[in-house]
Amino acid sequence: MSNLATAEAMLAAYNAQDVDTYVSFMTDAACEANYRGDVLREGKEGTRSGLAAAFARWPQNKAEIRERQVIGDYVLFREYVTRGPATDGSALVEPFEVIAVYSFEGGKCSRVEFIR
Repeated sequence: MSNLATAEAMLAAYNAQDVDTYVSFMTDAACEANYRGDVLREGKEGTRSGLAAAFARWPQNKAEIRERQVIGDYVLFREYVTRGPATDGSALVEPFEVIAVYSFEGGKCSRVEFIR
């Protein structure tokens, strides 16, 4: 499977809120982070639990790929994210765009960084 196909499969799993499939494409030490900043979810298990919590809070959460590009071992998506109402009654999050940079090592995703 190409890195692009893997990243697309990850986003499909994300949109299905299927955390187990999503993390199956990641290395054990993979993480999700803000670009050049704080790690949001660390390791496969941290990603699994963090996404499960986010999906419980925003059950309508979806990301749409607006643009895609492959550069070496990196896949870049410009994504349009909608969250919908939160289950905890917090204020509605306005839809937003984000650049997601998927880094790959040995056919698995090792890091996803978000530029917002």
